[in-house]
Parts: sequence; C-alpha cells; structure tokens
Amino acid sequence: MLDIIHHGGATGVTGSCHQLLLNRHESLLVDCGLFQGEDAAEDSFEQLQIEFDISTVKALVITHVHIDHVGRLPYLLAAGFTGPIICSIPTAKLLPLVIEDALKIGFTRNAQLIERFQAQLEKQIVSVPYGKWHSIGRVSEVSGHTAAIAGTAENAEITESKGTTRVKLKRAGHILGSSYVEVSYQDAKTGKKERIVFSGDLGAPYAPLLPAPKSPYGCDQLVLESTYGNRQHPDRRQRRATLKAAVEQALANGGTVMVPAFSIGRTQELLYELETIIHQARSPQWQSLEIIVDSPLAARFTKVYRELKPYWDKEAQGRLRSGRHPLNFANLYTVDSHAEHEQTVEYLAKTGRPALVIAASGMCAGGRIMNYLKAMLGDERHQVLLVGYQGAGTPGRDIQQYGPQGGWVSIDGERFDIKAGVTSISGYSAHADQKDLLNFVKRMRRWPHTIRLVHGEQTARAALKVELETLYHRKGKQVKVVNGE
Repeated sequence: MLDIIHHGGATGVTGSCHQLLLNRHESLLVDCGLFQGEDAAEDSFEQLQIEFDISTVKALVITHVHIDHVGRLPYLLAAGFTGPIICSIPTAKLLPLVIEDALKIGFTRNAQLIERFQAQLEKQIVSVPYGKWHSIGRVSEVSGHTAAIAGTAENAEITESKGTTRVKLKRAGHILGSSYVEVSYQDAKTGKKERIVFSGDLGAPYAPLLPAPKSPYGCDQLVLESTYGNRQHPDRRQRRATLKAAVEQALANGGTVMVPAFSIGRTQELLYELETIIHQARSPQWQSLEIIVDSPLAARFTKVYRELKPYWDKEAQGRLRSGRHPLNFANLYTVDSHAEHEQTVEYLAKTGRPALVIAASGMCAGGRIMNYLKAMLGDERHQVLLVGYQGAGTPGRDIQQYGPQGGWVSIDGERFDIKAGVTSISGYSAHADQKDLLNFVKRMRRWPHTIRLVHGEQTARAALKVELETLYHRKGKQVKVVNGE
C-alpha cells in the first residue's frame, strides 16, 4: 500500500497539502494550501516555508483555487519546484488571479516580481479536461531541477509496462473548476497496481451553478475531507427561505445585511440565489434592494465565472436561455477602489439604507468585510449573515458563537460589542455534509479498504469515522479509517 504524508490539512480545515509516495524516487503532491485560524502558527512565515523534501515530487495536482489549497504555491516555486501543475481547465483560468492576490497580500507588492512569478506559473500549468486519464511520464532535467514531463492518455498506454502514474480529474461540485483526483499507479518492478482518490473539497448536491459530484468506480485508498462530517445541511428551498428571511429582517429594521463570503465560489452562488429571490419576489423592497459586491477580486472572479458558462449546470444554462443573467442583474453593483469602499461603509453605517453587502473574507479574518463589521456590529439595525464554515480561532467563529448572546468580538486588537443580528445558514456551505460524504463512498462499485479523514475538526472527523465504520459493518466489509494522521 502506498504511503501518504500530510504537510497540512490532516487535523484542521486549512493548509491542505498531501504527498503521495510512489516509490523511493517519485512522489505526487496534491494541493499546497495556506494555514488559517487556529491552524496558523504564531510564526506564520516559518509555517509557510516548504520544509519537506521536494526533490521527488514529479507533479503538483491542484483540486481547486481556494487559498487553503493553493496559498503556499509561491513558496513551493520559490523552493525550486519546476514540475507541472496539473489542474482543470476552469482552475487554470482562475489560479493566476488567486495567486496574484496571494502574492500581494503575503509575499511582495513589487510589480516586476509578481509578473515574473506569474510568467513562471503560466509555464508550469497543465490544464486537463475532466474525466480523461493524464500520464505523468518520464523524468528529465529542467533548469537544473528534476521535473516530470506530463503526457497524454495515449502516452500512458505506451509506458504502462515500465510502470506509470496517471491522474484523472472529476468534477467535485465545490466551486467552479473544483476536482477530486484519481491516481492510478503501477509499480515498475512488480507490476502491482493501486488506485488512490483524493476528494479535495466535495460540494453539496443542488449547489447553484455546479453539477453535483459523481463517485468514482472505486479505489484502494481514499483521502476524504470531513468539514461537515458531523452535520446535515438544510435543503435548498429551506436555506433560500432562511436567506430571504434574514434579508427581510434587516430591511424591516432599516439596516444593511453584511455577508462575509469568499471571493470565489460562495459569492457567485449567493448572487445566483439572490437573483432567484428578486425574480420571484413581488414586493418593491426586493425589486429596489441594492446588492453590493465590495471586492475587486470577487468582481474579477464573477467575470471569469461568466466566461466559463459551458461549465455551469443545466439549471443555470436554462436560465441563460430564458434571458435571465444570474451573475449580472439590474440590482447588482460592484465597489472597486478603496476610496469608494470607505465611502460605502460610511454611507451605509450612517443612513442604515437597506442593502446587502457581500465582501471577503469568508471567515472575517481580513479583507474589506472587517471595516463593515467595525462600523456596524454595534448597531442593532444591521444583520450579519454567515453563509459558510467559520474556522476555530477566526473572528467569524466568535461572531457566530457569541453574537446571538449579545457578546463581543476582538477585531484588530479592539473589542466590538455585537448588537447586530447574527444568522447562520450552513446549507450555503460549499462542502458536502455527512450524508453526502457517506454517499460518495457508498456509490462506489469498489469500496476503498483504507479511508484517511482530513480537512475537518476533531469532532467532525470522529463522527464521520463512526458512521463509515458502521456503513462497512452493515455491508460485511472491512475498512481501516485513519483519523487525521
């Protein structure tokens, strides 16, 4: 059985980075993400460094572009990795935008350096279509570093007898371009084959814009995310009703709804759902409600989402054909410059004009949402709507936990009392819940004999472990569930 070393994401929900050891000389890396919240060390710079040996890494496979899966990529390249960066076609379009932003925030603002880095990244990206096997072929020398030459599925057949590594990306339904990864490896000496699946982040069924993930035929080992391993989401109709009620509560109070949301994925899904509510609502307050996206990055991502319409699901395609534009409707406004952002915060805080503001970051751990929170948390007219997972140790988790009790939160070292309403909707998480995760395994024709649970807090991993073992026991099958090691 092939070994897997976790360089992050094994015992927390951020910093995903998994190394599959193929043999003494070859390995694959799946994701290289940033640590956030409680997962982040006090010396964050040291934690960012690539301390593990990358000389055997033949390729990096990216499951999706969220920062907790790609944020350490600049440091990986700085450490000398020159191999292929394999990802889906939509991810290849989105990745440079994410990395540019990550570089500006945590690496450098030097435009020339960023340009050079982006050029290097573009050289190494290998975008592959969903559902096609892609061979990671022979090893050659590139600029003094060992790098894998990625080949086509046809080449894979030629090199099969020598021992091969092939990867296939399948839709994960988490954000646009997200994938889970199938790895097929055949040992050169023994001819023995093994198949490993890395789930990445799996999406919930019926997520706006995205087709639901379909399980693979089977595998020997499964590395499975467990973010919501101990919870069930409400159904889509129910969560849309909660979203509508939270907005109407703020409107009735004469206030603003603040929605912390990741720039990619969650923002676009919310816009899709809000367009639905506005289209169906007959009340003038909904028809005239301003939906403000205060994030230049989110605006850029939304533009790319529009360009990637062929990857939308059937429902979204149907809306387009009927003349509706779920990511570009009349009530939608974007705030670009910092000066415009400051004016918007001041205006909404003073006037209480009904509006819904979507701004990053999703866990209130930085970004423009922080200025809205500082200005409006102490005013009961306003409403905070939390639509995604709030990691332990983040201000978002504190607002979620203490807000409904009239508590307080520390932001940038300052105490802010929470008088604004706080509503959480777990159903808008882009992550599969416990039932979906179990179904991902259950719907395989050949179940894995080893499941490694990652990307979840201890309680979530423990609950999912019990459920998986119960599922296997009922079917009379054996399984080894490894909990975050």
